[in-house]
Formats: sequence, structure tokens, C-alpha cells
Amino acid sequence: MTTGLVLQELLQGFSGPRDRRQILDRFAALPVLVPDRREHADAAELKNKCRRRGVQTGTIDALLAQLCLRHDLMMLTADRDFRNIARHCVLRLWTAPA
Repeated sequence: MTTGLVLQELLQGFSGPRDRRQILDRFAALPVLVPDRREHADAAELKNKCRRRGVQTGTIDALLAQLCLRHDLMMLTADRDFRNIARHCVLRLWTAPA
């Protein structure tokens, strides 16, 4: 699964129509999660919880983490910020084998 936010960030990171088409083609097979009002509210609470414990979390990262938590999904990421979030909730992260 993915979100529109992840797709948007990927598209913003690449240049050229060929790259854009490849990303859109590959992501077309993935179901898209659309956050609802509750998920936004819970993401804000997660962000606040992390901040109270000294972990700075971006708004988008908190929302992506909350989507994984609510839908019992494992997050695929290389971003260290999610490891920090996972220390304060039950966020499951997939890490590449060493």
C-alpha cells in the first residue's frame, strides 16, 4: 500500500517525463490509503507524544506512521526518523538485511 503523499514525494524527487511515467506505472498497482479525520487527529497526538519525549517528528512522517499503525502495516523506509518514532509506539519497520 502507499499514500498520495509518498507518491508525490517520489515524483518531486525525479526529473523528466520518463521517470515520471515509470513511477506512475509502478505505483498504479498499489492500493492508496487516504487518511481520514481520525488518522489526522491521531497523527497529531503521535507527533505530540514524540515531542514530549524529545523526538522531533515531521507532520507528514507522523501521518505516515499513524497510517501504518492504524492499518497494522509494516513501513518500508530508509529514513532514520521513523526509527525514532518507533521507539515511542508499536510502529513496525522493515529494514534491509545487512
